[in-house]
Formats: sequence, structure tokens, C-alpha cells
Amino acid sequence: MDDSGPSRTALATAFARAYHQIVDSPRILTDPYAARILGVTPAELSAMGERSDDDPGGGAMRRPRRLFFAARARVAEDRVAAAWELGVRQVVVLGAGMDTFALRNPYAGLRVFEVDHPATQAWKRRRLAEADMVVPETVTYVPVDFETDLLAGELESAGMSRADPAVFVWLGVVYYLTADAVDATLDYIAGQARPSEVVFDYLQPPAGDEDASRLRERADRLAAAGEPWFSYFTPADLRAKLAGLGFGDVDDRSAAEVIDEYTSGTGDVQTDDPQALRASRIVSAVKR
Repeated sequence: MDDSGPSRTALATAFARAYHQIVDSPRILTDPYAARILGVTPAELSAMGERSDDDPGGGAMRRPRRLFFAARARVAEDRVAAAWELGVRQVVVLGAGMDTFALRNPYAGLRVFEVDHPATQAWKRRRLAEADMVVPETVTYVPVDFETDLLAGELESAGMSRADPAVFVWLGVVYYLTADAVDATLDYIAGQARPSEVVFDYLQPPAGDEDASRLRERADRLAAAGEPWFSYFTPADLRAKLAGLGFGDVDDRSAAEVIDEYTSGTGDVQTDDPQALRASRIVSAVKR
């Protein structure tokens, strides 16, 4: 990605979440801050519609993808809520992008560590200041390049406790990392005090020529924007990887399944484009 500015895919995801607030019912995720960070009005979002021009996110504002972006965030926030009830007081958001949970955090005493590429994080913090948005004292920003920096050292310096349990939220990141970087991050998470939990989405390898062509088209667009994909996993291989690190209670679902859960079937993204989300899945796993 361009080190001088924010990730384009992080921006595309934020636009999708902001658009979700004004066009989708039922709303999966309520996020009053997405549009404010971007500096756009509801009218401007409506005018943009579901266009995909200049959108490196592969049509992020189109209905199937924006519903998944909302649903994966909702899954993560629901897992955080459950962990809070069990006494967990730390959340680490890896590759936070324009995520706003830290601003909406309803739990007094829950510390949120936002980890992201320095350029994206700096842009986000400038926008928060420009929009006069109050950043809670419970938020700590941790600039990290997953491919070159040591996550452990940066989080320790930021005050994150390895001796206390935590939930790690890792959305929209895994496929942009090499297999070695994915393994290193999962290994780090597995070393957290129990119960440690990780929630992340990933891409399956293509199933057949048509699917391969569709994925390649999206991947080429992202690579042209400087954010290429590197990693794909099958559910079986990923489950084995997590089991090898000691994670149990693995919940691995398709994008369509999680959207259906939060819309009671009314989202029905399969009728929009049956293949739009075939590759996308989200998993949560706990090490007790």
C-alpha cells in the first residue's frame, strides 16, 4: 500500500459501512461514525449509490459486500460482548482501518488497542481530530506493519497485558498477508493468557474456472491499487491450523450464513449474486 496515505480498501470498507446506515433495513450494524470519519453526508452517499468505479474493494458498496462488511463487524462485536461477560477487559483490533468500535465502546473499563499500518492510522487520527470526534481514554493506537514489525513488542510497549485474556479482532486483513505473517500472528495470539479468542475473515481458494476468473479479476484490481492478495485457506486446513495452536470452539461460517443470521433471511444475498461472496468466510476460535 501507499505509505503516504490510508489504505484504499480500508476506505472502501468504510464507505460501504456508511452506506449501509442509510439504505439497508434491517440494519445489521449501527455505526454513526463511519460517514463522519470519511467527511461525507448522507446525501453524498446516496448520490454515490452502489457504484464500483475507482473502488479497489471489488464493489464494496454493492449490497452483498456491504452486508458482509457489516455482518463480520457485528460478529466480532458480539464476540467481544460475550467475552466481556466472562471478565475479558482487553480487545486488540488488528488492521483496524476505519473501524469505529473504539468510539462506540459501551463497556466501562474495556481497553481497546487499535493496530494498523502507520499511514492508515495517521490518516484516521487526523480525520478524527478534524471532525471534532472525542476519542475515549480507553483507546490506544498502535502503529504496526504486520510484514516487518514485531506485533508483540509494539503491543507490549503500548501497555497491552499478555498476562490477561483478550479478544483479537482481525477483519479484512488475512488475505493481504503472506502465509508466514498469518502464521506468526496466530502464534502470537495463541500465546495470550487464556481464554484468548480471535475473530477473522478469510478467503477460500477458487472452486472451478468461473470462480477463479471472478477472484482473479478482484485480485488484479486490488493489486493495481497496491494491496495484493497473498493468502487463501480451505476451512479444513484452517481448522487444522487453529487446532494445532490449541484453539477449540471454532465457529467457521460463510458470508451468506452470517448475513442471513442478522437479517432473519430478509437479506437473501444469494438472489442478488449467488457467487459474489462464495469465497468469503468468517471464523471465531477460543483457546481455553
